Amino acid sequence: MDPTEEQQPPAPSPAPPSAPASTLPDAPDRETMEAIRRRRLEKLGGGTGSAAGSGANSPSATSPTSTSPTSGTPVPEKATPIVPITNRPQINIRPSPVSATTPKDKAVSTLSEEMGSKRRASELEGSPLGAPAPSRKPTPAQESFEDYADRILGAIFRMSVDATRTKDANGHKLMFLPNLSQELTDEAAPLKLSQDRLEEAIMEAATEYPKEKPLFEYLLGCWKRVVRTLKALRNPTPPKEALLKEARRLCFSNCIFSLTMPELFSRDPSPVHDTLVPYLLKEVENESGLCMDFIAEAVSRFEEDDTIAPLFTKAMVDISSKLSTMTMNDDYKPYVNALKTYARYPPLLNELAAHPCFQMAQSAPGIEKNTLLGPFFRISPLQPEVAAVYFAGPRTMDPRHITTSQSALQMTLNAHQADLRDIINAFIRASNQTRNKVLDWFAYIMNVNHKRRAIQHDPREVSSDGFMINVTVILDCLCEPFMDSQFSKVGRIDINYFRRNPRIDIKDETKLNADQAQSDKFYSTKVEGDNNFITEVFFLTLAAHHYGSEATNAKLKTLDREIKHFEKNIALMEAERPKVINRPFELRRLDEALKRYTAVLEASMALRMCISGVSLEQKMQARSLQFMRYVTVWLLRVASGTDYTPEKELQLPLPAEQPEAFKCLPEYALQDIVDNFKFVFREVPQVIVNAVGDELIALCVTFLESSEYVKNPYLKSSLITLLYQGTWPRYHLSKGFLGELMTSTKFANQYLLHAVMKFYIECELTENGFYDKFNIRYEIFQIIKCIWVNDHYRQQLVQSSKSNRPFFVRFVNLLMNDATYVLDEGLGKFPKIHQFQLDLKNPSLSPQDREKIEEELREAENRATSFMQLANETVGMMGLFTKTLSEAFTMPEIVGRLAGMLDYNLDLLTGPKQKALKVENPEKYHFYPKTMLPEIVDIYLNLGSSPAFVEAVAGDGRSYRDSIMKQTAAILRGKHLKDEREVEAWERLCEKFGKAKEILEQAEIDFDDAPAEFEDPIMGILMSDPVVLPSKHVVDRSTIVQHLLSDPKDPYTRQPMGIEDVVPATELKERIEAWKEERRAEARRLKEAQMASVAEGQGGEGDEMDTTE
Repeated sequence: MDPTEEQQPPAPSPAPPSAPASTLPDAPDRETMEAIRRRRLEKLGGGTGSAAGSGANSPSATSPTSTSPTSGTPVPEKATPIVPITNRPQINIRPSPVSATTPKDKAVSTLSEEMGSKRRASELEGSPLGAPAPSRKPTPAQESFEDYADRILGAIFRMSVDATRTKDANGHKLMFLPNLSQELTDEAAPLKLSQDRLEEAIMEAATEYPKEKPLFEYLLGCWKRVVRTLKALRNPTPPKEALLKEARRLCFSNCIFSLTMPELFSRDPSPVHDTLVPYLLKEVENESGLCMDFIAEAVSRFEEDDTIAPLFTKAMVDISSKLSTMTMNDDYKPYVNALKTYARYPPLLNELAAHPCFQMAQSAPGIEKNTLLGPFFRISPLQPEVAAVYFAGPRTMDPRHITTSQSALQMTLNAHQADLRDIINAFIRASNQTRNKVLDWFAYIMNVNHKRRAIQHDPREVSSDGFMINVTVILDCLCEPFMDSQFSKVGRIDINYFRRNPRIDIKDETKLNADQAQSDKFYSTKVEGDNNFITEVFFLTLAAHHYGSEATNAKLKTLDREIKHFEKNIALMEAERPKVINRPFELRRLDEALKRYTAVLEASMALRMCISGVSLEQKMQARSLQFMRYVTVWLLRVASGTDYTPEKELQLPLPAEQPEAFKCLPEYALQDIVDNFKFVFREVPQVIVNAVGDELIALCVTFLESSEYVKNPYLKSSLITLLYQGTWPRYHLSKGFLGELMTSTKFANQYLLHAVMKFYIECELTENGFYDKFNIRYEIFQIIKCIWVNDHYRQQLVQSSKSNRPFFVRFVNLLMNDATYVLDEGLGKFPKIHQFQLDLKNPSLSPQDREKIEEELREAENRATSFMQLANETVGMMGLFTKTLSEAFTMPEIVGRLAGMLDYNLDLLTGPKQKALKVENPEKYHFYPKTMLPEIVDIYLNLGSSPAFVEAVAGDGRSYRDSIMKQTAAILRGKHLKDEREVEAWERLCEKFGKAKEILEQAEIDFDDAPAEFEDPIMGILMSDPVVLPSKHVVDRSTIVQHLLSDPKDPYTRQPMGIEDVVPATELKERIEAWKEERRAEARRLKEAQMASVAEGQGGEGDEMDTTE
């Protein structure tokens, strides 16, 4: 017979058929067994229906609802009775024992009745694939239903009422039930298990089960066996199916009773035994674990039995509570897997979300341990205990070891976050109830963690970094479905979110451009309707970045400072140790302090390495950048009132009337974008190659050009920093990620240069620190240098100088002010440095004096280095601008001061004072005199064609000297700093200066004795065009023009004003001119008298020689 064919069963008849013996089928082959295994696994994933019988909650309900034949009537079948599944390692097919009736009945083998039982045998026995088939004996084809029931129920529940039957067909020990056996004997009934007496049998077996063992463990095993037996049936007869369904029903009911009413089985309640926790913590494939069929059956009975749902919910609450005491170093995975198993059943999640501990009022750190989901999100490598394991001995770890450890923790964290994502997705999809509960939980986390962005906060009062990073990542994942590259769903993000009872609390947050009163008034007007899911998740994720990942990234700077501080103190203590080596008490105290500092240092270093490892994970940052791109486009749409996307043009400046909704947005809506991109530019540049578009430049340029839309000056300056960092060379991109976009895109060509020049002026007047403005302007110079290769920007600059003269004059004036200040500060430190270096060479210096001088030298060196970097960039920028539009730099308002600044610094570099600039290793301070001198000469040459500039240089009475000009030519030629053609051009220009000087000296008249009322009170010069300020003070027009270029306020009252606010002092000007004319007339009379005297002297004779000359 072909082993793959099944035997055909005999036709059914009312009486037991007399079937001939048949041979046993061959054992299943490996391929067939594998197919069976796959089908079983597929079935395990689905739920089972309720039992055929009703009254599952009542222990007395024993009758099934389906009708079965009367007891003792055998029923013909199409298949043999099913042997229960066990965990035996081999296929063990043997005849099943039956009750002793007749020798003929005993000879009947149940196995010969099976139709091709090779598959069933493997399923029931749980044998490994390919196990050899045992020897078979010819057996009769059928057993009675009573024998089948006795055999199958005994195998399922491992019990017997026949004292002589101690094992089942597979060799498993059977529990003897003496009470039921006696009852059957008293009733003169066969000693067989039956459906009618099954409940009594289960009750007695459960009562007799050892009290030191969990009863549920026994009943769960019975449940699994009955389920496997039911699944293995092929075309069963109604009585057999009814028997097994009733067995399943009673088994499940008693499973629940064993946990909820242990007294029913003469057991005392036990928290250890009366719980599902240990079974949920095991894999569903584990024989002792809670299988999918059991959970599905439980879920199906929620409505009819109200004790089941609380049983499961309490188990998960207990699992969460236990997990709250663990770290990633512990065996946390079973706890996460338990919740993942839960997440497959929406009704379970509904019950879980309704539990009080899902979201109860907690402190920020309490959320992690006392809410249901908190402990799952708390697991992270950023837990201090975990960081200490990944980065043990951080002071001696080499970079390769650090990188390997960071890669390992990233893999572990990625796997855990993937599990969290699956869990949260299941909650979101389960029902509206669970979705809202989860969103509420996320919002609660944000609302109680505002302190995480405070400059100083106690870590014990906020949620941990690891917890917040996990929350941020999962919310990023929730945003992924609607974050497409075409921004097609950005229009669904509703700006009225904060006016519809929002989950996120922004009341105490700084707004983009509104004060608290404006914001409160705006948000007091509510808007009807509900927020859609995309809007809810968008604003939750935005807040999560602010309080979560961005706060954690900012912590890196704090840790860097702490590490430097501890390293410095440890170095000092180690230096002190030799001094106290002979003083045991002091040595012991020093060693204890050294040990404490070292422990804190290593903990800080390990945490810093760990945070870097987590923050530098590329997939996480890629998701984060994609979200920030969405925020960028959305923010520009709100500000402009358009449907902007990167493919559409944006018109600047933005409307003068700002949208109230934009003004009242939290400041972090823009801050998060800037901080996130800056971090990635600096730390993870590899993820940004394909993750940056035109929208980032549009954001920066828009809010620099329309800077009135953003109140915080530091936030506006960070837009400059973002553009500057985007020009850093990376990989094959010589101009960085943004350089090419800034050079070539239409939007940037149209608005970028004016925007950065505008902020160059604005940062002079804002609350940015005095020294911060120089850093900002340094970054602006780098941006301009990057884009200067495009002729379009040079043409735009020329046009701006003509069409918007006041704007450009202010820009040039500030550029000149900066050059004057930074050159003076930078070069002015070198004489001090020179002297300090000489002093330190004195061997007779005391240690105290040497330490003091070294400290002063370090301070001078730091300042010189900073200012010389700025000086180099400022002089270079003046060279670029004066070459392009020299006329703009020779306007009357600025040409005099420009000439004075150039003459002064030329004197420093080439005159007698140059010796004081000589220091050791000048390159250390970015001082390159052989580069700076030619650049200053270039500025002279660029402006040399202007008569106004030539006259201004010659008229500089403080620094201009013809000898300095000639010395400069000699240095340029001798040091080969310029080619001969340029040196000759310089010499020709110097000749112009000399001739202009002669003309000025001939026309010079002494006005030093002018009345005080004719002098400018600020500059101390004779006024030529006096004007009256709004404060009624009188100054010269040139003075107030110069002042307003730098500060548009009245110099006396500090009230805003413009040049149009001054009033000419006509009467005073006429008096000044009259006085000057008198002085000129007197000068002419004196000159005529001198000439007459000379003429008379030439006509006389014998005059004495004048010896005064």
